[in-house]
Amino acid sequence: MPTIHLDSLVKRYGEVEVLHGIDLEMADNEFTVLVGPSGCGKSTTLRMVAGLEDVSDGEIYVDGNPVSHLEPKERDLAMVFQDYALYPHMNVAQNISFALRLARRPKAEIDAKVKEVAAMVGLTEFLHRKPGALSGGQRQRVAMARALAKDSGIFLFDEPLSNLDAKLRGQMRAELALMSQQVEKNMIYVTHDQIEAMTLADRIVVMHGGYIQQQGTPEELFKRPANKFVAGFLGMPPMNFLNGEIEDRDGRIFILGEGFAIEIEGEKAEAARKHNHKLITLGIRPSDLRFDPEAPADRSLSLDVMVSEYIGAQSVLICQCGSEKVTVELNSETPVALGTALKFAVNPNGVHLFDRKSESAL
Repeated sequence: MPTIHLDSLVKRYGEVEVLHGIDLEMADNEFTVLVGPSGCGKSTTLRMVAGLEDVSDGEIYVDGNPVSHLEPKERDLAMVFQDYALYPHMNVAQNISFALRLARRPKAEIDAKVKEVAAMVGLTEFLHRKPGALSGGQRQRVAMARALAKDSGIFLFDEPLSNLDAKLRGQMRAELALMSQQVEKNMIYVTHDQIEAMTLADRIVVMHGGYIQQQGTPEELFKRPANKFVAGFLGMPPMNFLNGEIEDRDGRIFILGEGFAIEIEGEKAEAARKHNHKLITLGIRPSDLRFDPEAPADRSLSLDVMVSEYIGAQSVLICQCGSEKVTVELNSETPVALGTALKFAVNPNGVHLFDRKSESAL
């Protein structure tokens, strides 16, 4: 499979620069997900790889060969779009085989390929139907089957599940994950949905403001975010952030804030001790707060429960800590009365510290 390398990739629209020197290498047979909020540059990056947007500066290499000057049809890739882009007058089999028929492949080869990819995505019984007679999920399967039929070395996905309802998105995520295991291809997938990124990716590339904020495995980014943006973007419910300051009490390091004083230890304490500024942002994920009435004050947060959202086995609590809001995940069987104060032990391994000004992780 080809290696894809983006070298100092820049995109400008007139005087406005929207991508600022993107450097990224995607390895053989890797499922890479570009994720970030609207306007971060992820779709623009994908469209430049596809040849649908011109490169303003920098270069795209595939297996060491520059491809920015090539037309889309000259690049060894297939693309699945957000809106499916199916031909409504053609049936499923004709849509899947369109590129093969255009390339004048032998009919027997086309028929075999259509049957192969249709079976892979569960469309065998729908080959004679038109797109208008299919559900949204089935239409998306046709778009994926058409891309698979091209047998390209690179697959590009531009928010393919964003038009589907929540339940269908979950089903299609599972199907995409299975497909990526069956088909040994380089896949670049763009989404604004961090759950899609976390569940599908071999490697996540988080983008914001036209820059890459961090890249790595889902576990690396979740456990060791490089900055406050990445920490807050990945994870559901999102990470809590509390303003505080560092205080050294005879060698013991505390983070002091409105309504709390948390002692930290180990590498985090050492990083805080070496930090040049006292002002800090404390990050704690909702899952790293555990209901414990007996927890010591320097290892816990005392929170006033404002809202309880029942979601089955768990409840999500919206609480008040001083003037700031804190979200907590709690077993639904734990009795909770609104307006009461509860004590939550802080998982010491789940504490994250960020510089208040630069927002970089300590």
